[in-house]
Amino acid sequence: MKRLAFAAALAGLLAAGTAHAGEVLNRITQSKTMTVATAANWPPQSFVGPDNTLQGFDVDVAKEIAKRLGAEAKFVTPEWGIITAGRWSGRWDISVGSMTPTTERTRILDFPAVYYYTPYVFAVHQSSPAASRADLNGKVIGVEAGTTTEDYINGRLKIDAVGVPPFTVDVKPKEVRTYGDSMGPLDDLRLGNGTRLDATVSALPTITGAVKRGYPVKALADKPAYYEPLAIAIDKGDADFGSRLTAIVDQMKADGTLKTLSQKWYGDDLTTLR
Repeated sequence: MKRLAFAAALAGLLAAGTAHAGEVLNRITQSKTMTVATAANWPPQSFVGPDNTLQGFDVDVAKEIAKRLGAEAKFVTPEWGIITAGRWSGRWDISVGSMTPTTERTRILDFPAVYYYTPYVFAVHQSSPAASRADLNGKVIGVEAGTTTEDYINGRLKIDAVGVPPFTVDVKPKEVRTYGDSMGPLDDLRLGNGTRLDATVSALPTITGAVKRGYPVKALADKPAYYEPLAIAIDKGDADFGSRLTAIVDQMKADGTLKTLSQKWYGDDLTTLR
């Protein structure tokens, strides 16, 4: 009996932070507001623009999803690790933040739909003699903490989404340095070749955006290290909300909305693998 009582108590604790069927969707429908968790410093996905408001691909996608739910999007920008930890307890309704649906994350979050795919590449300072990933063995490489780049460079990344090309980890760094956001490694890399970092692994659009803003960095000409499927995420427990989101993203793919937004922010259609 004690074991049964303990099991029941444990189940209650585990369920405490998750959503219940229909709860989130009902809240959005009634309030006409969808609270979205995303990043504040990850251009061109999401970043604070000159008018001091969030803009970017993920921001536009979230606004469109909210619109199709009959609501307006309200944005919050908690630390990435807090978002991926799940058990949101109603602090926000959805994450539209280019999150990879890894096996580990599917244990604590639901991923109703993949909405695009991003190639991840190595970047170095413009003055670096490195020409390929083979030149980065034994070097200092910076990555964003708590992301697939950290898992990749440490050889523990597993992406088992359907259709994603296989990959291998063929770089053995001397040291891996982690940063709180995706721009941290690029900010250090721009200081000079080997000054603080020798290279970073990042999303190609992030590197391209940095180059456009004058960062003296370049992507290596190798094929991408890996392709990352990016999904919207919700807390466990609200199947009604998940089903509605799946249908909305499918509609946005079918009517060309996602393609248009991808071309707007990336200059290319990243909504399908090629």
